[in-house]
Amino acid sequence: MRISALRNVGEMREKEFNKLGIYEAEELVKFYPRAYLDMTKRNSIRQAYHNDMVLIACEVTRLAPVNFGSARKVVRAYCSQDGCPFTAIWFNQPYVAQKLKAGEYLFYGRVQNKFGQISIVNPTFEPLDRNYRLKGVVPVYSLKGKLSQKVVRDGVKEALQKVNIDSVIPYPIIQKYKLPSLAKAYFEVHNPPTEDALALASERIALEEYFVLISAFKLIKGGKEEARIKRYSVTAGEVKEFSKRFGFEFTNGQKQAVNALYENLNAPTKMNRLLQGDVGSGKTAVALCAMFMAVKSGYSSAYLSPTEVLAEQNYKLLQKYFPEYHVGYLAGGMTAKEKREMKARLKNGEIDIVCGTHAILQGDVEIPSLSLIVCDEQHRFGVAQRNALAEKGESVDMLVMSATPIPRTLSLIFYGDLDITTITDKPKERQEISTSIIPESKYDDMLEYIRVQAQAGKQAYFVCAKIDDDEEGSIMSVTELYEELKNRLPTVRFALLHGRMKEKEKTEIMTAFKNGEFDCLVSTTVIEVGVDVPNATTMIIYNAERFGLSQLHQLRGRVGRGADKSYCFLLMGSESESARERLLTLKNETDGFKIAEKDLEMRGGGDFFGTRQSGKTLGDIKNLRYPTQVIFAAKKLSDDTFDARLDSEELRRVALKKYDSLKDVVLN
Repeated sequence: MRISALRNVGEMREKEFNKLGIYEAEELVKFYPRAYLDMTKRNSIRQAYHNDMVLIACEVTRLAPVNFGSARKVVRAYCSQDGCPFTAIWFNQPYVAQKLKAGEYLFYGRVQNKFGQISIVNPTFEPLDRNYRLKGVVPVYSLKGKLSQKVVRDGVKEALQKVNIDSVIPYPIIQKYKLPSLAKAYFEVHNPPTEDALALASERIALEEYFVLISAFKLIKGGKEEARIKRYSVTAGEVKEFSKRFGFEFTNGQKQAVNALYENLNAPTKMNRLLQGDVGSGKTAVALCAMFMAVKSGYSSAYLSPTEVLAEQNYKLLQKYFPEYHVGYLAGGMTAKEKREMKARLKNGEIDIVCGTHAILQGDVEIPSLSLIVCDEQHRFGVAQRNALAEKGESVDMLVMSATPIPRTLSLIFYGDLDITTITDKPKERQEISTSIIPESKYDDMLEYIRVQAQAGKQAYFVCAKIDDDEEGSIMSVTELYEELKNRLPTVRFALLHGRMKEKEKTEIMTAFKNGEFDCLVSTTVIEVGVDVPNATTMIIYNAERFGLSQLHQLRGRVGRGADKSYCFLLMGSESESARERLLTLKNETDGFKIAEKDLEMRGGGDFFGTRQSGKTLGDIKNLRYPTQVIFAAKKLSDDTFDARLDSEELRRVALKKYDSLKDVVLN
């Protein structure tokens, strides 16, 4: 049923709903609240602390004129609550000015209290007139454009009455496990009578979503094993001899991984495997052994990297370890002539190993004898991108790698179509990195330490969560920090790096930093993946509470790659106990898999997926809060369904549609 079939949704409102990706009433039912307001727990803005989230009833006295010609369109409303004046500010939301007028409102937003000046930033708001008095627990939705909370609430209420909500979990399974009604769960997520009811409703919906997705992976994996066409002739002795090129003895984990790959590449069906391991566990050396198996057997191989910085680094690595083979490079930053020449050499079979970025995925890239693909940092590529490269050969073996520790729970979801090999140990020579939470009082001491280290020839990373100034003023931006550090430490050579730069520029800056032309690199998380600068000994992360623990662990892994003792300094922008508890976990733990499990436990499934995801969302559960045990429960239900042969045509249709919609999902 189209959204326009609902009462009070005319042509204009339909367009506004479409901006939110909502075209059908069914999609509106799955448009979950981002928060809930308890009308019995209103706050006093006078008593609120800086950065507190508050729910306040207040009066708007007047609006300041909006300067529509400026780059940042700011709407200001001058307000009062019980005699306490404050300002409500909306950044880049000029439409707010058309929806506000003098009168009573309910505001929900973050308080800023600087130098005695109180403001509330980007609050949601609703009029408090006599006909619209809110009671009990009220849902709040993430909106943009001209839609109001009232319009969305009314639309959701009607959609819940008109949409048929049926579970695809077979009825015998529902009976066996006494599962609650899915329709009731949807109703209570939007209209929670109690916190306990909301938790149970969220779990039931998440259970359905994961059941469908895990079932989809069963269907895909069960029917896609292809018979091997290419036969590898390399011997185990030749692979062992190749491994000696690295100059160190492989760990037990690396040896087991190489053996698993060798068995895979000699099995009757093609390989489709994930190789995961913590930072510094030696995955690349294992992957290169697999590539040797391919080229030694007379086939070509491809190494796919997510960025040009990493691709160029890997290209040099491949040239070093495969001197007797022809190694090619293909990336978006090359000239048109260079690309044409490389594509011609690939088509003619002159290249044994091609290394590059998404440029390899282009339709006019032909690799006739392609036999093995290594996809580095798998979490940056979606299933569709992997498949696009695999289609360039016949029955191509696939090895995807991830240095982002994936808890066993999540691997069921994101890698349900892959066999998994995990390297659990690290190279013996890899030292531990000392991690500290730096209080504001020690900030100047930390900068002095960096100055002394730079004078001694050591390098450091400074990492921020955002490129530009934060509208709320609570997050340090990389551009702001870069200018500040240059002024604070004039003798230190700083470079700036962020994702909005062109690939060529990023590569040049990274190369210059690696060559020692800069002492410090001020960057966003573009340096999270694979960057290897042994001389960098210090990592400083601003607003560390804004990152997931696994991502912080990845960033920390950029140092400690040389012989010198390395350090990671975490700076907090929030003093909340939960934020400190999470960062203490990172401070006290070095095992990436344990950190990932703890992160998932502390943040919950819904928050973990919602904040780590880019591109499409994982189904429709990004705002739900549910324990990770729901995923294991969904797997149990799916196993029972297929064991009892209860997989219906409807389940197959829904599951495969879900899988298809997630093929291009990538993780941040």
